[in-house]
Amino acid sequence: MTEQLTLLPQRGSASEKAEEGSVCDLGQGCLGWWKETEPGLGAGGGHGLVQPEPGGVERCGGREDLELEGLECDPCEDSGLDGACRITPHTGLFSVSLPLPTVRKELRAEATVSGNPEAPGSNTAPEPKEEGSAHLAVPGVYFTCPLTGAILRKDQRDARIREAILMHFSTDPVAASIMKIHTFNKDRDRVKLGVDTIAKYLDNIHLHPEEEKYRKIKVQNKVFQERIHCLEGTHEFFEAIGFQKVLLPIPDQDGPEEFYVLSEAALAQPQSLERHKEQLLSAEPVRATLARQRRVFRPSPLASQFDLPADFFNLTAEEIKREQRLRSEAVERLSVLRTKAMREREEQREMRKYTYTLLRVRLPDGCLLQGTFYARERVAVLYGFVREALQNDWLPFELLASGGQKLSEDENLAFNECGLVPSALLTFSWDAAVLEDIRAAGTQPDMSILKPELLSAIEKL
Repeated sequence: MTEQLTLLPQRGSASEKAEEGSVCDLGQGCLGWWKETEPGLGAGGGHGLVQPEPGGVERCGGREDLELEGLECDPCEDSGLDGACRITPHTGLFSVSLPLPTVRKELRAEATVSGNPEAPGSNTAPEPKEEGSAHLAVPGVYFTCPLTGAILRKDQRDARIREAILMHFSTDPVAASIMKIHTFNKDRDRVKLGVDTIAKYLDNIHLHPEEEKYRKIKVQNKVFQERIHCLEGTHEFFEAIGFQKVLLPIPDQDGPEEFYVLSEAALAQPQSLERHKEQLLSAEPVRATLARQRRVFRPSPLASQFDLPADFFNLTAEEIKREQRLRSEAVERLSVLRTKAMREREEQREMRKYTYTLLRVRLPDGCLLQGTFYARERVAVLYGFVREALQNDWLPFELLASGGQKLSEDENLAFNECGLVPSALLTFSWDAAVLEDIRAAGTQPDMSILKPELLSAIEKL
């Protein structure tokens, strides 16, 4: 069936010359077609458009991505339909007026960009794949435990680090208790308050080693209870540095109370107490580090194709699939209803959805160097990653994004700010001055620039 917009000509107008039932020549810019029942429902240039029949809205191409109830399409003046197509919402959502040639031109440009993965700014979200698929660009996002060196999945990080810290008590209880304080307690402000209070206790002992009152800490003391007792690891810390729990009598009180009392052996080593205090103050939470999963691939026409696992997205796999389907259905129509500034703001919001990004660098010999990064990491981190893989890591080089855009190592930009998420292909190029010097010496730059141990593990993409 021919998709059409049925027009009801206004009596006496130029459009009366057109036969009843003529097709609205809006091309891809047409938002929908409506069945005629009677004139007068829906104003607009004298042409009556009606609401859809009960049971659903019929639209161009049978798409169902936009609710068009309440919209009126005024056919362009006279018979040529070469003027402006005005979309007038009853709902107050938007109102635009664009010449048809402009509409068609923008739609063609949008379609061209969307279909070209190499085009700048075309970082549309790839559909996530299931982990374990043979065609994934990377099997998933993995992390390295800094204590054991074990490779962990995202869902294993906290539990495995907790296990490693607890195991560390058998070898270094002071360090383990400090790690426990900073890692197990998530409220950083409360941790800082507790750590500062412990440091104050130790400072008093260091400054007044002869005064017994500073060597005793009442466990039921209000300050101790509110700032220290509530934190995991603090009791282990006191015991590890030489405090012992004892019951001491209290004057004018029936029963004894519990105190932490510093042992004579610990008191005889004030330097150790001072060192433990500095360790406690300077410590940071133990966090698993992102595994780069560095890989090298042979030259491939698939270099710009990325099949990413769901780990690379903040949304669930099902949410990503649904959003991708709705976006692909609506992109052509919505593109003519947004200004360039609006599209740029939306793209920036999209970029912030990603936590990780998979980056590939095409080298002079066509080989590909691949690694996983946080989306918020800076471009300088990528330069360091590439430099570690080079035979001559002291020679300056450049990295170019799609379209030849140079990424400066000195700029403090994150990958998501550069549009390099959730994946991107970049090009390696020697610094222009380096190339001139090499050619002036009568030689050509070496095409194979990676370290031999990386080339020995090269893979097929």
